[in-house]
Amino acid sequence: MALQGRVLVVAGSDSGGGAGIQADIKTIMALGGFATTAITALTAQNTLGVQDVYPVPPAFVVAQMSAVLSDIGADVVKTGMMVSREIIDALCVVLEAQSERIPLVADPVMIAKGGTTLLREDAVAHFKRRLLPLVNLITPNLPEAEALAGMRIETEAEMHHAADVLLTLGVPAVLLKGGHLPGDEVVDLLATEAETLVFRAPRIIGPHTHGTGCTLASAVATGLAQGMSLADSVARGRAFVRAAMASAPGFGAGHGPMDHSVTVSDEKIRAL
Repeated sequence: MALQGRVLVVAGSDSGGGAGIQADIKTIMALGGFATTAITALTAQNTLGVQDVYPVPPAFVVAQMSAVLSDIGADVVKTGMMVSREIIDALCVVLEAQSERIPLVADPVMIAKGGTTLLREDAVAHFKRRLLPLVNLITPNLPEAEALAGMRIETEAEMHHAADVLLTLGVPAVLLKGGHLPGDEVVDLLATEAETLVFRAPRIIGPHTHGTGCTLASAVATGLAQGMSLADSVARGRAFVRAAMASAPGFGAGHGPMDHSVTVSDEKIRAL
């Protein structure tokens, strides 16, 4: 497979390999893109949870991003774990200094599967005020959307309302993931000012869901970097995540990793 589509991922490292930078790189490569990275934090974690977080100095985040962008370049930037106000500022300074605007896909990583806070409380408002004006697509799950929109989301109708609220924050597109709602069906919404597309699929039962958010955001970013439309990028990304969940290797005693080595054909995308 010829590599195409450069995605610079600015996110944290997951020592367990299921989420974060590790999941991002695996996903981008599996879908034929080329991944570069700027690491914002090191985490000590496994399938049972996050044991420790070591933030990277903001100046070194700038150094990593600048080194990549000044030479290799990027078609899309994808962000994950931001940790603090200072790292958000570092990211924004680099992006604002570019002569041409690079599309930005932001996964607002706030809380780990096991409950550990990954974005400091004082940084949430800063994320909304400082970063969102630069974002082309935001990919929150329901708890993240609740924090950003300031409302409870317990039904599909409330998902639609929350997506509309998030659009008022200046983001042109919202991929709101509904996996936290109960039921046999998972509903995701792709909302823009023009329309809201609804994606439905049967729920895949099992504990191997670690890294689904990172994986989906990176998959969508890869599609955009390759020139795909936003809707097609989301459709392929969802198909990739579902295929990776269905063939999970079964590692660990907690929220296990998916199988990022799966391939997703056009036929499988239509089936999923």
